[in-house]
Amino acid sequence: MAYLLGLDVGTTGSRAAIIDESGLVAAAASADHAPMAQPRPTWAEQDPRDWWRAAQEAIRAALKLGNIPGGEIAGVGLSGQMHGAVLLDKNNDVIRPAIIWCDQRSQAQADWFTEKIGAARLKEITCNPALTGFTVPKLLWVRDHEPENYSRMQMLLLPKDYVRFRLTGGFFTEVSDASGTLLLDVPKRRWSGEILDALEMKPGQLPQVAESHEPTTRISTEAAAATGLRAGTPVVGGGGDQAAGGVGNGIVEPGIVSSTIGTSGVVFAYTDAPHLDVAGRVHTFCHAVRDRWHVMGVTQGAGLSLRWFRDNFAAAEIREAQAAGKDPYELLTAQAASAPPGCEGLIYLPYLMGERTPHLDPLARGVFFGLTARHTRAHMIRAILEGVAFSLRDSLEIFKDMGVASEQIRASGGGGRSPLWRRIQADVFGREMVTINATEGSAYGVALLAATGTGRYSTIQEACRAAIRVTDRCEPDPARARMYEEQYQIYRSLYDRLRESFRAVAAIR
Repeated sequence: MAYLLGLDVGTTGSRAAIIDESGLVAAAASADHAPMAQPRPTWAEQDPRDWWRAAQEAIRAALKLGNIPGGEIAGVGLSGQMHGAVLLDKNNDVIRPAIIWCDQRSQAQADWFTEKIGAARLKEITCNPALTGFTVPKLLWVRDHEPENYSRMQMLLLPKDYVRFRLTGGFFTEVSDASGTLLLDVPKRRWSGEILDALEMKPGQLPQVAESHEPTTRISTEAAAATGLRAGTPVVGGGGDQAAGGVGNGIVEPGIVSSTIGTSGVVFAYTDAPHLDVAGRVHTFCHAVRDRWHVMGVTQGAGLSLRWFRDNFAAAEIREAQAAGKDPYELLTAQAASAPPGCEGLIYLPYLMGERTPHLDPLARGVFFGLTARHTRAHMIRAILEGVAFSLRDSLEIFKDMGVASEQIRASGGGGRSPLWRRIQADVFGREMVTINATEGSAYGVALLAATGTGRYSTIQEACRAAIRVTDRCEPDPARARMYEEQYQIYRSLYDRLRESFRAVAAIR
C-alpha cells in the first residue's frame, strides 16, 4: 500500500501525519521546538536549524509508530508557520535566527514600505496592507539594524521552505505561503517584479513559486538517511499553515468556514476570486486550491493566551496532569467550566502579541477588564476562552460585510478539541459549530495535497470530499447567545477606549 506524509512546521513543534490513499490517518507524531526567544517585549525569534531537527524526529517517529517503511511513502507535503524570514548566505547557512510571524518590531519598516510602494498600489499587487507580521517588514528591519547580515543574504525562505531545502536541496515555495510575504502578486500568483525592483532585490534571492499540489523537488540521499524516507520521493508545494489547514478542514468550496485555535486563532473562508477588505483588516491570500483564493482574520494571541496562563500560573495543574497522564489544558478548561458564562462581567482582551484582525495594532496589549473581589481563578480561565472567541467573531463580522458566505463553521486546532471552547464559540458566534473526522489539521491538509499531486485524486476538492465528513454538531443556546451578544458589544468598545493608553505604555517601555 502507498502512503502520503504531511509535515507541519509549527511554532511550538513539528507534526508528521501519514495517511493511506483513502485519507485515513495511519500514524502521526510530533517533536517539540525549542521555546521561541523573545529578546525584547513583542519580539519573537526561532532557530531554523531547530525546525530541521524536529522535522527529522517527527518523521522518524511517525514511520516507526505506523510500522511503515519509508519506501512506502509515495509523496510528501509541507506546511508551516507563515511569514518568518529565514536568511541564508552564499553557503546556504542560516545567517541569524528567523524573525517569526508574531514579532512586532518592524512597524517603522512597514510604514516605509507602504510609502515606497503606495498604499493603494500595494493592495492592488499583494491584496494586503504592510503589517509587522508579514515577511518584508522583517527583512527590512534586518536591513536597517543589521546591515552586515542583510548584505550576506543570498536566499530568503519561509519556515517550511527551509525544511524543504534541508529535505531536498531545492529552493521552492508555493502560492499560499508566498502570499504572506508582501512579495507576491496575489491576483497573478507570481513574484512581483515591481516590488522586487523597489526593494532592490534580485529574483534569484527568492525560491521558485509553484501551485500547492504540484511536485517541486525530491527527497535527497542525505535527507533519506536522516529521516527514513526513500531518496527520490516527490515533495509537493504544500501550503502555509492556514491554507493547508483549510484543505485539512475541507474549506475548499463556498460557504464553509473554519475557526482554528492554535497559538494564533484564524477564521478562514474560501473565495472564487480575490476579495478585498478595503480597510485591510483581514488577509486575502492565494488558496492551496489552483486559481482560488481565501480570506482570513487572525487573532495573534488565541491559544497563546491559554498557554501563557498555563506556563505562568498553573504549576500545580502541570504537576497533577503529569502524575495522571493527562493534558494540563484539560484541567484548566474543567476549572473554566465551573465559572458561569459571561464570567460575571469579566472580559479578556487577547492582545498579548499586539493584534491583527481587526485592529492592525502591534502596540495593543492584553487586558482583564471588570475584575472584582468575587472573581476567581476559574473566572479568569473562562474569560480567556471567551475573549478569544470574541476576537474570532470580529473576523466573522468583517466577512459578513464583505459578502463572504459562512453557512457552516468547522472547529479545528487544539482549541477545537475542547468541548467547552467549541460551546463558547457556538454561543458567541450564534452559529452551529461542527467537528470533522480529520483532526490533524495542516499536516493532514498537505498530505491530501501530496495525494493529489501524485495522482491519487484528480482535484483537491475530490480528495476532500472523499476523506472528510462531519462527526459532531454544537448548536448555540439562544439565552447564552443573547447574553454574549451584550458582552461582545462591550468587548468591541474597549479597544477604542484603551488605544491611546496602549501607546502610552509602549512609550514608557
